[in-house]
Amino acid sequence: MAHDDRGGLAEGKERQHLAAQDAVRVSVDQVAVDGDLVRVPQAGGIVVFAHGSGSSRHSLRNKRVADHLQRAGFGTLLLDLLTADEEQLDLRSRELRFDIGLLGCRLVGAIDWLAARFSGTELPIALFGASTGAAAALVAAVTRADRVAAVVSRGGRPDLAGPALSRVRAPTLLVVGALDPQVLELNRAALGRLGSEASLEVVPGASHLFEEPGALEQVAELAVGWFTRWLAT
Repeated sequence: MAHDDRGGLAEGKERQHLAAQDAVRVSVDQVAVDGDLVRVPQAGGIVVFAHGSGSSRHSLRNKRVADHLQRAGFGTLLLDLLTADEEQLDLRSRELRFDIGLLGCRLVGAIDWLAARFSGTELPIALFGASTGAAAALVAAVTRADRVAAVVSRGGRPDLAGPALSRVRAPTLLVVGALDPQVLELNRAALGRLGSEASLEVVPGASHLFEEPGALEQVAELAVGWFTRWLAT
């Protein structure tokens, strides 16, 4: 039977229309961080975003990826890993964005919060990390190995996860731009150290921020494919 693309488009629009977005606050170790939770009907799972250096839940790049995931049937949680005061400190010192232990702890808190909020639904949880947020995602995946079903890194620094790399059990996809040679080399080295099913995808013609036309869409498609494969499992 011939496939009608209009049906898929209509279904995607319907899902987007029915999606519900909530501003949420997640408490971790007596610190509250803000997030935007989008729930879609019959979600195949929820993807938590770990933003990169100097970024936040308002990152336009991650919001675009999140939109693709929502239309593919995944809920998303875009989370500030730092408080407003911490963000101001980081803008001056640039120190907290590299505090992988702190960022990983915040992600673990978000994972626990989601598990409690959707208790009884057995809704799979996945992580999407960018830049230093990718390292935090891998650390959190080790800490909550029983809850994290898969990880995707966009232009990430998985090397900053250190010894945790070999203990990662969640299937991990590393996505790097071909025009980002230093980060690409770091990801190639990290790929061999990951203890899980892992893959490296290089996006042709893309730089570190995937600003080139169509580059971010390729990242989103790769993420949808990876999460669809592993969260269903």
